[in-house]
Amino acid sequence: MYLLHKLGLRTDPVIFSVSVALTVLFVGASILFTAPVDVLFGTVSAWIITNLGWFYILGVTTFLIFLVWIGFSRYGRIRLGGEEDRPDYSRLTWFAMLFAAGIGTILMFWGVAEPISHFANPPQNNVEPQSVPAANQAMGYTLYHFGLHTWTIFCLPALCFAYFVYRRGLPLRVSSIFYPFLGDRVRGPIGKAIDTLAVIGTLFGVAVSLGLGTLQINSGLAALFGLEFSKPVQVLLISVITVVATISVALGLDRGIKRLSDINISLAVGLLLFVLFTGSTLYLIRGSIEMVGVYLSWLVPLSFWNDTFGNTGWQGTWTVFYWAWTITWSPFVGIFIARISKGRTVREFILGVLGLPTAFTIVWFSVFGLSAIGIELDGPGGLVQAVVVQDDIPGALFVFLDNFPLATVTSALAVLIVAIFFTTSSDSASLVIDLLSAPEQVKQTPVRQRVFWAVTEGVVAATLIAATGQSGLDALSEVVTVIGLPFFVMGFLMMAALLRSLREESLPPATHHQPTLRVRLPHQRMPRLPRRVRRFGPDSAAQPAPRSEEP
Repeated sequence: MYLLHKLGLRTDPVIFSVSVALTVLFVGASILFTAPVDVLFGTVSAWIITNLGWFYILGVTTFLIFLVWIGFSRYGRIRLGGEEDRPDYSRLTWFAMLFAAGIGTILMFWGVAEPISHFANPPQNNVEPQSVPAANQAMGYTLYHFGLHTWTIFCLPALCFAYFVYRRGLPLRVSSIFYPFLGDRVRGPIGKAIDTLAVIGTLFGVAVSLGLGTLQINSGLAALFGLEFSKPVQVLLISVITVVATISVALGLDRGIKRLSDINISLAVGLLLFVLFTGSTLYLIRGSIEMVGVYLSWLVPLSFWNDTFGNTGWQGTWTVFYWAWTITWSPFVGIFIARISKGRTVREFILGVLGLPTAFTIVWFSVFGLSAIGIELDGPGGLVQAVVVQDDIPGALFVFLDNFPLATVTSALAVLIVAIFFTTSSDSASLVIDLLSAPEQVKQTPVRQRVFWAVTEGVVAATLIAATGQSGLDALSEVVTVIGLPFFVMGFLMMAALLRSLREESLPPATHHQPTLRVRLPHQRMPRLPRRVRRFGPDSAAQPAPRSEEP
C-alpha cells in the first residue's frame, strides 16, 4: 500500500495488487511452462465445453428472454437516474460509442471469414457444402452468433450497473450488483473477489482480441506492402496500438474515446457502402431483406440447439467459445455502456442496446457475407481456398477486397478501421479496469493509473505472441472459456438482484412488513434516534403516543 502511494496511484490495494499478481503469474507460467499450462487449461476447457455447453446456450437465451420482458413491463418506464436527468449523448453518438467498444472489432475480423467457413463446412451434416442451402445455413448461424444473443451478454450487466449506480447510489463496480444479497459485505472479501475476477476477465478478453486484431492487421499489411507475417512485426503492431490507446485514454472519455468512436463508425459505414454500391447492389439489397427472415427463422431453433443428435463438437468450438469469450468482456463493456447511458429509461436502454447494434450487424453481414458467398457461387471464387483450405482467417477480408475496385485503397482503409476498433476497445477497457480497481470514494483517478492499465493490456498480448506465438493465444482462449463459467453463474444472480430491486422500487411506501433496499455509503453512519422515537415513531418525540381504544 505504501508503494502504491509513493507511485501516485489511487487504487484499492487488494483488487489492484491481486489482479496484477495473477496477471504476472499467468504470463510467467505461459512463458516458462507453456506445455503444462496448455494441457491444464485445455483439459478444463474441453470438460466445460463437453459437459456444460448446454448451460452456456441456455444461459444466454434466458438472459435475452428476461431483458425483453423487463423492457416491455411496467419497469421499462423507470429512468436510469433522477427523473430530471436526460442523456448526455445523442442516440447516434451513443450508438457509435457502444458499438465501437462492443463487437466492432469482431465484425471486421469475422465479417467474411465466418460465413465462408460455414458455407464450406455446414454446421449440420445434412446440408451439401457450398450449396444454396449451405449459404442460408451459414448466414443463419453467423447472425445468431453476432445478433441479439451477443448484445444480450453486454446488455444484462450494463443495465444492472446503470440501475444500481444511478438509481441506488452504489459505486460503479461489479460487486454493487449483488448488494441486495450481500449488503455491506460487497465491500468485504466477497465483493473484492468479484471485482478482481472482473478485472482479470477483462484483461484476458482484451488480450485475446488484441492478438486476433494484430494478426489481421499484419495480414493486411503483408498484402499491401509485402510486410513479413512474423512475431516481431506483430509485437511492433501491438506496441503502436497500445501507444495510441494510451493517448486516447489519457485524453478521457469525451476527447479520446468519443472522437475515435465517431471517426471509426463513419469509416466502417463508408467501407460498407463501398462494397454495397461497387458490388452486386440489387443482389445485396434483396439479400439483406431476405436475411432478416433467415435470422428470425433460425433464431428460436438455434437459441435452444445443443447438437444433441449429431454430437459433432462443432458447437463447442464456435458458439460456446463465443459466449464464454463475450461474457469475459461483459463487465468492461457493461460498465462502459452504463457510463454513457445515464438519463435513459430502462425500455429505451434495452431496445437501444439490443436493437440498434443487431440491426447494424444484420446489414453488415448481409453485405459482406452475401458478397463473399456470391463470389464463390457466381464469381471467380478463391475465398474458400484461402479461408478454409489455407486457414488464413486473418487475411479473409483482404482476399475478399481484392475482388472489388481500388483494392489497395480499401485494404488500407480496412487496416485503419481494424486498428481504431482495437484501439477503442483497449482504451475503453483501460478506463473500466481503472474504475474497478480504484477506491469507490475516488471520483477521478490519476492519468498515470489509466495509462498503466493500457500498457498492461498491450504487454500481456505482446508477451504471449512473442513467447508462445499462436499457441499462446490458443491457450489464452481456453483460459477465457474457463473464466467465462463463473460469469454465467453471476448472470443468473444479476437477474435475481435486479428483479428484486425493481419490485421493491415499485412497491407503495415501505411499512413494517415491506422492507426497502437501503444503501449505506462508505464511511456513513446511520444516525441513532432517541429511544422513544425508535419505539413509537418520529412524532412521538413531541408528545406521548395515544393509547389505543381497540383490544
